[in-house]
Amino acid sequence: MEINVARAVVLAAALFFTGCEEAPTPADATPPVVMVLQGKTMGTVWRVSAVGVDPRRGAALKERIQAQLDADDRLLSTYKNDSALMRFNHSGSLSPWPVSEAMADIVTTALRIGARTDGAMDITVGPLVNLWGFGPQQQPVNTPTPAQIEAAKARSGLQHLTVINQARRQYLQKDIPDLYVDLSTVGEGYAADRLARLMEQEGIVRYLVSVGGALSGRGMNGEERPWRVAIQKPTDRENAVQAIVDINGHGISTSGSYRNYYELDGRRLSHIIDPQTGRPIEHNLVSVTVIAPTALEADGWDTGLMVLGAEKAKEVARREGLAVYLIVKEGEGFKTWMSPQFHSFLISNKN
Repeated sequence: MEINVARAVVLAAALFFTGCEEAPTPADATPPVVMVLQGKTMGTVWRVSAVGVDPRRGAALKERIQAQLDADDRLLSTYKNDSALMRFNHSGSLSPWPVSEAMADIVTTALRIGARTDGAMDITVGPLVNLWGFGPQQQPVNTPTPAQIEAAKARSGLQHLTVINQARRQYLQKDIPDLYVDLSTVGEGYAADRLARLMEQEGIVRYLVSVGGALSGRGMNGEERPWRVAIQKPTDRENAVQAIVDINGHGISTSGSYRNYYELDGRRLSHIIDPQTGRPIEHNLVSVTVIAPTALEADGWDTGLMVLGAEKAKEVARREGLAVYLIVKEGEGFKTWMSPQFHSFLISNKN
């Protein structure tokens, strides 16, 4: 969905394609063609690198990619009042609301991750996101009052949202009329997974796709090496690499608090909201990267772990067996931690 520009910058920059440490191509070999397509969607950017594709297919393939992403945006956007999600949000009905199978699957995944993170990943915090100025509404002039925060919290909570599968139909149901669901924490991952499936449908088996900060890849790159992704060092003053991973066949997503923020009443406010406090997070965990079977799962887990903070995030990563990479701010520098599962994907780590 159409996230604000600052968030688009951090997510697009947090994870990026890399060609470092690639094997040289033999002089007598003709390297396969690598087609690179890109565009805009959901308030951010998308990019596809596909190996061995006839360049004459480029225009048609880009058109199909854009059409699919536009459809995803019409499904999930909170910036379009006529999106499928916003029609549900605007409805005050407490009866089961018919939705697509895709919407039901996304919400089911989000609710599962929300439960496993003790509510830290909460797709119903839309009222709080909007209150703090990180949604479709404008940035507040003054810090929200405790009364405003409590009122927004009263309109949120995972316990108020249910997915119903009945007679091969899917429904969402809320038990408070003004519940507001915001799927921006998982939308990019969902869209990246859909791009990966589109590549398969097109007969493309060597690709790396991204939507914002969520990526998915399969096969070898143009240099006959696994696709590699660089994790950015968490600072808004430079564009340096913190680590490099091989994600072949998996999804990856990063959540960070270090670029999408604004200053209000002398305080630096992150776009990541803690559902428990109703306020932007303030701890020293500044970046979480998750590698998972799908980009959707990675996109959901990274937000929940980011909300929890370093120590609780480690506990959840160990308990759930997640491939997680944390960057923690310590003084003027950074300290990294990775789970054993993440280490198997690691190519380079620069502490």
